[in-house]
Amino acid sequence: MNQSPPAPDPRTELSLLTAPGPLLLEPDKVLLPEGPVDGWAVVVRDGRFESVAPAAAVRRAHPGLRAVRLPGRLLMPGFVDAHHHLTQSFGAALAFGEPSEIFRRVWVPLEGSLDEESAYTAAKLAALEALRGGFTTVTDAGTRADVDVEVVAAAARDAGIRCVLGLVCNDADDDAAGGDGRPDVVERAEKHLARYDGDPLVWASLAVSIPEAATEGTLRATARLAAEAGAVVQIHVNEHLAGVERSLVRHGLRPLEHLHAVGALGPQLLAAHATLLTPRELTLLADTGTAVSYNPVASAWKGNAVAPATAMAERGIRFGLGTDGTRGDGFRLAEAAEFAQRLAYGLADGDSSCGAGWTWLEHATRGGADAVGLGALTGTVAPGTAADFLLVDIDTPELALSWDLPWELVRRGNRDQIAAVFVGGHLRLWHGRPTDWDGAALVRRAVELARATVARAEVGRAHLTSTAARARHLERERSTAR
Repeated sequence: MNQSPPAPDPRTELSLLTAPGPLLLEPDKVLLPEGPVDGWAVVVRDGRFESVAPAAAVRRAHPGLRAVRLPGRLLMPGFVDAHHHLTQSFGAALAFGEPSEIFRRVWVPLEGSLDEESAYTAAKLAALEALRGGFTTVTDAGTRADVDVEVVAAAARDAGIRCVLGLVCNDADDDAAGGDGRPDVVERAEKHLARYDGDPLVWASLAVSIPEAATEGTLRATARLAAEAGAVVQIHVNEHLAGVERSLVRHGLRPLEHLHAVGALGPQLLAAHATLLTPRELTLLADTGTAVSYNPVASAWKGNAVAPATAMAERGIRFGLGTDGTRGDGFRLAEAAEFAQRLAYGLADGDSSCGAGWTWLEHATRGGADAVGLGALTGTVAPGTAADFLLVDIDTPELALSWDLPWELVRRGNRDQIAAVFVGGHLRLWHGRPTDWDGAALVRRAVELARATVARAEVGRAHLTSTAARARHLERERSTAR
């Protein structure tokens, strides 16, 4: 196989990548929507890709730009996290091994204990983990913390990541809400959608925790407002059996069917999880253009069903991949997306491909951007789109012997291979570290605040920690031996 020329000194490379003005980058490979190509180059100017073409043509068209050679590197789109909860990062490990519907026992009390500093720090910590995992966009489904959502926006902005920011619009506990929703909730939603016009990194979104958390009037109003604004409404839908059963008892309809009955399905809806879908509900998603966030790691960690993502892909249903705040590693998320389909459906059906590598890369990038309402802006390496991209080392033992790069990225890629993360044409992360702020200091402060926050939160866990569970197991063994 052809060997790449030696890589430049890391300090020299860093200075070239952070030089002011436009960049002409020549990596070994560029990942296009059609697949990886050799010998191409890109020009990044004013935060966008100005040119994406064979290197010789790019050099001829831009004779005044110095080409930055990037041997052994793949330039690919940044990952899009279609479902996150940024202010839950202090308690991620509290959910390990816990049964479904942990939001009532873990997330409500935890986020309710956050003050402004701890909410900001938790959100920025989550953003740092996301950047380290190759995500250039995160989609926050709204916080329960009693703080202005601008706190979360500021954390994402300061970290340098693109954020689709949800405002929670729950109002089901208020009997005064009318057919058009509770007036103050609708007014807040309107203001939120206008608040971030022109913001370089933050896009407004509306959110409802679960369909039963909002009145029918508010479900209709948020759908209408989001559609008019070109935004999305995020709702956890058909995630747990208990939620499906509650909806059947209350409405005689499953949650997704209920949303359809009140007019809340459509291209503006981003349905999180959607793990429990009937054939009719798949048809409703396809017919209405509704998008889904497929969250495979959350399904595994919480013991939920696995969304039928290969069936969604076959039917043309729009979907992205989401972490649900579990683990901020884009490559491992893509692998989990394929792996979950294989275990849940492929083994029983004899499907040895389960969508192949390209499907999961597609929905982790361009498909995810479309699902969260940013399809025209990011998710692909193409002229005119935002320069949100990764430089990935492909001369590593895991990737150097390449026969099918998309599959290899899904099966063998990991965050350690990400050399650089760019958002809007700016280098945000270099070998796992922020380039213009102190990531280590943030982590230290997060540890302090997290311990205080969890100590005062009335978190209810169904299981012991793994250490305590092991000790109890050993004690039982001793008792039996006696």
